[in-house]
Amino acid sequence: MSFVTPPHSVAELMQRVDNIAGLTLGELAEQLSFKTPQDLLREKGWVGQLVEAALGASAGSKPIPDFEYIGVELKTLPISYHGKPLETTYVSVVPLTQLTGLTWYNSTVKKKLSHVLWLPILAERDIPVVERVIGQGFLWQPSPVQEQQIRRDWEEQIELIATGNVDQISGHLGEVMQIRPKAANAKALTDAIGPNGKCIQTLPRGFYLKTNFTQSILAQEFSA
Repeated sequence: MSFVTPPHSVAELMQRVDNIAGLTLGELAEQLSFKTPQDLLREKGWVGQLVEAALGASAGSKPIPDFEYIGVELKTLPISYHGKPLETTYVSVVPLTQLTGLTWYNSTVKKKLSHVLWLPILAERDIPVVERVIGQGFLWQPSPVQEQQIRRDWEEQIELIATGNVDQISGHLGEVMQIRPKAANAKALTDAIGPNGKCIQTLPRGFYLKTNFTQSILAQEFSA
């Protein structure tokens, strides 16, 4: 597999983004000698890994932006023929213990969403994985209103976790960002704060941006 060095400026990153726009995932994988899966059921993270390799993302699974030297996070966004997001967008793991001292300002969600490279990919279910087309990527920073929406959802749901009410959280909560279980199977349990402050076992959770929010970001970028 070819290795691409991390970009050292936003301009260098965006040049790489321009270079892959219009390619199919199969063409990009071939350029990088990247193994392609038959489907994404068992390889859900494959698209992200391919694009990370092509653009030189270096953070791996660390709780920092993917392009750590320039502070930019990468988010691939599968879209329909009509340009609508096909699924929610994973942001980060939800902390379920050791919340003392945690604030919005030092949260992983704020670090990840302060400066995002969105990369739309035409990914209708009837298009084979290797034939899905990479769209034109763009940079986004949340407006004060957008940050306030994300922050409110973060604070309200973190408060439920801190007060031992993690099991009251469902995907219906949150205006623009929800919390959902994130585990390979129902046996992958982790510690959390339970009622009366006692430790309980529960599924790991992830923060996800809702599709109505990512749709508004796309509209903001492409309707001008």
